[in-house]
Amino acid sequence: MSTRFQRISPFLWFNDNAEEAARFYVSIFENSHILESTHYGKEAAKVSGRPEGSVMTIAFELDGQIFTALNGGPAFNFNPAVSLVVNCRSQDEVDHYWNQLANGGDPAAQQCGWLKDRFGLSWQIVPTQLVDYLKNPDQAKAQKAMQALLQMKKIDLAALRMAAA
Repeated sequence: MSTRFQRISPFLWFNDNAEEAARFYVSIFENSHILESTHYGKEAAKVSGRPEGSVMTIAFELDGQIFTALNGGPAFNFNPAVSLVVNCRSQDEVDHYWNQLANGGDPAAQQCGWLKDRFGLSWQIVPTQLVDYLKNPDQAKAQKAMQALLQMKKIDLAALRMAAA
């Protein structure tokens, strides 16, 4: 676990599969693990309608970033207004994270490197080189890169590079 104090931490609301989601995510990212979990006690179970003893929250770390997931019931659902960005250094990384996170999800629902995982959470799988292509001082090249990007689901660095050339 990181010794750095993390002031802001994402808190993700799941219906009843927070533990499954946390275990799925830590299996994908290096340097990741489950930190701790809390369980619904008698009183909290009564108020929430959740089974006594079931997982209430589970804290996990993904490559140095701490998250907490809650089994809060069906009151709220994820939507693409909030997404998690995975910065990738290579096409191999883009392929790895895209393929793993899209497994059982809906990678075709969005474009430009966005996908929805099997829990409904939106992710952006983005190569770090993308910004360089889009802010190229040669506006014609930047526009060609943007046009190519808008046609992609999973980002293809070679195709972007060719479009921006």
